[in-house]
Amino acid sequence: MGLPADAAFPAVLGRQWREAGLAVEVINAGVSGDTTAGGVRRVAWLLAQGLDVLVVELGANDMFRGVAAAEVDTNLRTIVTRARAAGVAVVLLGMRGNPTLGPEYQEAFDAVYPRLAAELEVPLVPFLLEGIAGDPALNQADGIHPTAEGHQRIATTLAPTLGPVVKAALAAKAGR
Repeated sequence: MGLPADAAFPAVLGRQWREAGLAVEVINAGVSGDTTAGGVRRVAWLLAQGLDVLVVELGANDMFRGVAAAEVDTNLRTIVTRARAAGVAVVLLGMRGNPTLGPEYQEAFDAVYPRLAAELEVPLVPFLLEGIAGDPALNQADGIHPTAEGHQRIATTLAPTLGPVVKAALAAKAGR
């Protein structure tokens, strides 16, 4: 949102991995404004692309629309289980509830990601926007979407969790 595709964190990670000698193709299948329900509708199409790793980064738009945390949980669970059933490794990127939505909603929303990661045994980055959310220097004028520098920081945040998953997928693919 608001940036050229090559400045978004998927492109940044792809460049970093290729520069490190990893033969990867990173596809940014994100859709601006998408919700977890939209992700459920698109997961079959994504899996048909022959993915090795699926990074699930959905839920913020649900939160801003006040979608019940239970529905967010169900939708994310559906995406993760379908991907895993197809033999695709999954990494879940967490979000945090906005305090302006009330403490009950925030608490319920904040619990979704760690619960799913534990129950479904998938790696979790607890908060995608760690160190970025709320920093005007790292966000666009809307105060929500990261700048190019913010996306660089996201890539740095994701690398320790996502890198080993990608390397394991590459190794498994080479062994086939």
